[in-house]
Amino acid sequence: MNRPFAASAYTDHFAREHLPPLELWPELCFDLPELQYPPRLNCAAELLAAGAPAQVALRGAIGDWTYAQLREQVDRIARVLRGPMQLDAGNRVLLRGANTPMMAACVLAVIKAGLIAVPTMPLLRARELGAIANKAQVNAVLCADNLRAELEATPLPQAARANTLWFGGEAGAVDALEAAMATQPTHFDAVDTAADDVCLISFTSGTTGIPKGTMHFHRDVMVICDCFPRSVLKSERSDVFIGTPPLAFTFGLGGLLLFPLRVGATAVLLEKLTPETLLKAIETYRATICFTAPTSYRQMAGMAGQYDISSLKKSVSAGETLPLATRESWRQATGLVMIDGIGATELLHIFISASGDQVRPGATGKPVPGYQACVLDLEGKPVGPGVIGRLAVKGPTGCRYLADERQRDYVLNGWNLTGDAYEMDADGYFYYRSRTDDMIISAGYNIAGPEVEDALLRHPAVAECGVIGKADEERGQIVEAHVVLRPGFEQSAELAVQLQDFVKAQIAPYKYPRSVKFLNTLPRTETGKLQRFKLRTE
Repeated sequence: MNRPFAASAYTDHFAREHLPPLELWPELCFDLPELQYPPRLNCAAELLAAGAPAQVALRGAIGDWTYAQLREQVDRIARVLRGPMQLDAGNRVLLRGANTPMMAACVLAVIKAGLIAVPTMPLLRARELGAIANKAQVNAVLCADNLRAELEATPLPQAARANTLWFGGEAGAVDALEAAMATQPTHFDAVDTAADDVCLISFTSGTTGIPKGTMHFHRDVMVICDCFPRSVLKSERSDVFIGTPPLAFTFGLGGLLLFPLRVGATAVLLEKLTPETLLKAIETYRATICFTAPTSYRQMAGMAGQYDISSLKKSVSAGETLPLATRESWRQATGLVMIDGIGATELLHIFISASGDQVRPGATGKPVPGYQACVLDLEGKPVGPGVIGRLAVKGPTGCRYLADERQRDYVLNGWNLTGDAYEMDADGYFYYRSRTDDMIISAGYNIAGPEVEDALLRHPAVAECGVIGKADEERGQIVEAHVVLRPGFEQSAELAVQLQDFVKAQIAPYKYPRSVKFLNTLPRTETGKLQRFKLRTE
């Protein structure tokens, strides 16, 4: 059941004022004893307290930080945020950076300081960043120096533009975060936040391409650490976590930062890992748990024999459907049985999964303890085994969109509707069948076709276009654009490349159409609606 709010620690009430009405929330369930959190809770302080001071918390390209050193860095950043930057409790801070210990420290510091973290993918372009910054009404920015150009081109709120600090560049620069940190004490008392104060706004693209902000409480962060990792992953203090998902992606935030901190373990944070360099890093850092997408595992399986990855005990796959062939090739190459899982930004992390002898080939798994799941028909009624329908989930986390009417579409009768079509068997295992909307899932990334269409339509050669997901053995799906040209332009391979480059320059490069088909007309209904299903049969 949904609980009444505790007294907020925030003086800026933006977050609570922009939560959806309580009657539109999903039903929240806290049945497990480990999910009984106190009404006052600062999740960053809780996570930072778990590790022994001398234990290595984070490893990166420029060195290691123990838990004591990480706490010192976090506290200095928190001092900067609440001191020189003069931010008020409840203000939002946009965060930009690749997977590095400094980016991780910034996320934790924002939350410990009683502020709200708004992490963003490093590959996002200025137009996308502007939409996020304005929707969340961010008050400040902490950004990696190597992402400076795109941020400087972003239409930010005036206050946030004036309150921007850079990290990882010239440490002595007047606008360097490190320079500001150097003048601050090494201790900061965590703000006494309520367990249901919002601490994280994670953005996900909807099927319309308009970003949706998912709002998560301090207790939600603790919940995801005490469900999947505890019941399925069974992580321990001796584990070394590694992987590829960005910290701005909740799959990466959980798997590469929150989960290891919760058990006092070690996380390896490295930028721009390829399948080959990930294998090398597993060998170098003696990693025991890996988080990445099926696309990476497919490629890694063929190279695994070239590296000593004998330290690896567990491999977690999520972000896209896991093909049986990928699961089997990885098992043959490494001897490891893949831990598959489905999660959602709206619910923060994985809610259906299985590991060890509970794995059933072809199935995603069963609901993670703490969560419930079922399959609904078009009328919203549960259906029995063997029937494909809409996946519905409820548990201790759930969808709360930031001021967004699409809340009504995601929540039905207390259930979260993930947008996936699933089938359940008689033993309670769930099998993925397809997406129920037009979202394209490519190499673990969710890509909204209409957003790519909008980018293409800005090119002078494009009269109209339709974007779909096309099945692909390596990436699960690829983005395929069907383009009608304006008079005066001719179809050619060169023009297709130009259109691809044009899209890459406007939105995150992973969203560009890997396939471009030229058509004379697009299939439409009498009312002018694009018939995407016909494009899929072209």
